[in-house]
Amino acid sequence: MIDKHFIGHTFPSFSVPVEAGRLRFFAKATGQADPLYIEEAAARAAGHPALPVPPTFLFCLEMESPDPAAIRNLLGMDYRSLLHGEQGFTYHAMAYAGDTLTFTQRIDDIYEKKGDALAFVVRKTEVTNQSNARVAELRCVTVIRNTMGK
Repeated sequence: MIDKHFIGHTFPSFSVPVEAGRLRFFAKATGQADPLYIEEAAARAAGHPALPVPPTFLFCLEMESPDPAAIRNLLGMDYRSLLHGEQGFTYHAMAYAGDTLTFTQRIDDIYEKKGDALAFVVRKTEVTNQSNARVAELRCVTVIRNTMGK
């Protein structure tokens, strides 16, 4: 069982520069053919100041955390019993190549189901840009199988 007193725990913020080359690579890797995400001229012609960040790319940038295992380590979660439960995004503003985005991760909830056989950890991440404007909120649910006594 995961200690619920960690609900509300906020990890140190970290910042990541958004690089145009990484955006192009992500677009190619995900099969994005829209020139808006690949060609600077197409992005500018569409009214953007630079290449826009594709919707799910923020999850990739969040993985740039100085300690990607911080939540697992803090909560004592055994990596062998973890499952990715769900992921969601709420967008407030566009982000672009050249921006520097800051990520602040928080443990939003911890709860159990199935007679404590499954624990759920909800992480919310606030993303802001270099002007401190809200860009997005990321939500990730990790499921932990309780294998004690089995």
